[in-house]
Amino acid sequence: MTDDDLRGAILAQVARLRPGTTCCPSQVARGLAADWRPLMDPLRRIALDLAAEGRIAVTQKGRPAGPEPRGPIRLAPPLEEDTDVSP
Repeated sequence: MTDDDLRGAILAQVARLRPGTTCCPSQVARGLAADWRPLMDPLRRIALDLAAEGRIAVTQKGRPAGPEPRGPIRLAPPLEEDTDVSP
């Protein structure tokens, strides 16, 4: 399984989420392979790369995760930025 395969699977899973919901990276891994555990480290790395690009959000305990989170993370659509440009 290539990084591009994992990247596409993450983006597809996040795109299917209902508004306001998140998913665990293991959901992506379980959809890709019966032996899904070896996919977790690459999925986390790629998810963090996608978050750095602004393509998805990676959260921990409901808040944006840092660049090297320890422990469980969740994947979500990109966090909406405040686009109000009122004077």
